Amino acid sequence: MTENTTSISAASGRAAGKVPLISGAAQGMGASHARVLARSGASVMIGDLHHEVGSALAAEINEELGCEAACFVPLDVTRFEHWTVSVVLAEATFGKLDVLVNNAGIYTPGNAAEASIEDWQRTIDIDLTGTFLGMKAAVPELKKNETSSIINVSSIAGLVGFKNRAAYSAAKWGVQGLTKTSAMDFGPDGIRVNSIHPRSVETPLTAGLKRGFGQVPAGRAAQVEEISSLVLYLASDESRFVSGASIAIDGGETAGNNLRQDS
Repeated sequence: MTENTTSISAASGRAAGKVPLISGAAQGMGASHARVLARSGASVMIGDLHHEVGSALAAEINEELGCEAACFVPLDVTRFEHWTVSVVLAEATFGKLDVLVNNAGIYTPGNAAEASIEDWQRTIDIDLTGTFLGMKAAVPELKKNETSSIINVSSIAGLVGFKNRAAYSAAKWGVQGLTKTSAMDFGPDGIRVNSIHPRSVETPLTAGLKRGFGQVPAGRAAQVEEISSLVLYLASDESRFVSGASIAIDGGETAGNNLRQDS
């Protein structure tokens, strides 16, 4: 595909005209979301702590598409002032902001007796409070559009219990609660708010992990592009009547006990 053909295709894609701000977008799932949205016509704000990697990704996307389709912004999701600068830069660079993807997150080990207080606080600060701060900063700008979308990346740990992940599970359940409440709060403003709940995803960060998939009917981990396809749907106008949903994308893992054997 030539550069010119790519640009034309992007301009008429499923996310054409959309301006998403994605946290944790320099690598892994976030980078995949940025690429897929940009290739589908969006102008993407890449927010991340990793300046060199994020800037390189923006340059890569712009070179591939032959236009300014991506812009990097330094973003520490625990700092509200970083969020406000990111929102202002989106409006200044691309004219508006109508999609927020709260993708940044970490996980720490330990149950309620063993997890350190420091790990608990850090996980809550990034995974839950970071999501709240992003929404708080973005909603005034999102309200300016006829329709806008907030996509909060939770986890299956926000749908079911998750052994030895007390802080992570608490944060991800909190993201689901914040999502459903906000869908009611901001629905009259044309803002739909949904959470997505992936299970294990193949990324460079998880490539070395040893994991079993017996509990997953699909028998494997997700590919990042499969998660990005759902993000694209929720960012696009195809999902204008979808709000307050908690969407599992887990190969059937939360459907029931796949390890149970019939007698």
